[in-house]
Amino acid sequence: MSDPNFVNQPPGVPPPPDAEPPKAPSRGKVLGILVVLMVAALVASYFGLKRQSEPAPVAVTPAVVDAGVVALPPDVSLPESDGRVRELVRKLSVDPELARWLEERDLARRFTSSVNNIAEGESPRASLLFMAPQGGFEVAAFGTGGRTAIAPASYARYDLVARVLGSLDATGAGLVYRELKPLIDQAYREIAPPGQTFEVTFGRAVQHLLAVPVPPGPVEVESKGALYVYTAPELEGLSRAQKHLLRMGPGNIRIIQAKLREMRTALNLPTPVPTTPEPLPDQEQVPGQSETGQ
Repeated sequence: MSDPNFVNQPPGVPPPPDAEPPKAPSRGKVLGILVVLMVAALVASYFGLKRQSEPAPVAVTPAVVDAGVVALPPDVSLPESDGRVRELVRKLSVDPELARWLEERDLARRFTSSVNNIAEGESPRASLLFMAPQGGFEVAAFGTGGRTAIAPASYARYDLVARVLGSLDATGAGLVYRELKPLIDQAYREIAPPGQTFEVTFGRAVQHLLAVPVPPGPVEVESKGALYVYTAPELEGLSRAQKHLLRMGPGNIRIIQAKLREMRTALNLPTPVPTTPEPLPDQEQVPGQSETGQ
């Protein structure tokens, strides 16, 4: 099987989720999770909510290996691989937004870097700026006494990302991942500590995002200087990567976490023992912008 062609029709845009707020000053970054979910992600968001303020692709000739799986020749350079990555990954969904994302360059490095960042609890923002949502972070009145919660409109900014990730074919992703594995390992060796495998890191990244709680109701936030922070200590104590997913809203979190579970099974990723996230240090402030999460 050389060029798998598994496509799911994209689901309808998820209904507006309940309201809840995240925190942090930074604007685009998703769990992403797309690159995380696909170039084999998190995967899933990840993303920033702010209040507001090289060469051309070269087709790679695959080499047939055991089990009939087509793999990239070991001497293929990472920049030259973009054409092959696009060719395989775009078959996982008919959603046109996926094709637009795949026009970015250095896809294998973006994917491995994003996965590694999420596994460490850090923001994948630098690699996923092209997935940044449109519009600004908004809050709405909540209860009495001037309390505020994340507005539904803030969550809606991430509906597109959740829609694309939810449309990915998990079975097809497993097959594509096997074909691109030599390339992914090549990119990962550039940033990985000695003796660390990408499968373990990928499994940690997925588990880290699955540990994000789905808020049952509005998520209360409070202003702290130029930022908003979560009122609930258990939410404020989440990692930057987890806050990126949290700020996408309950409905989108469910879509992405469901896809991550499918991907973990299809890719046969290891499942690490969940750990309790450590509280983050004080957040930096961005003039003129204010959001929860980082």
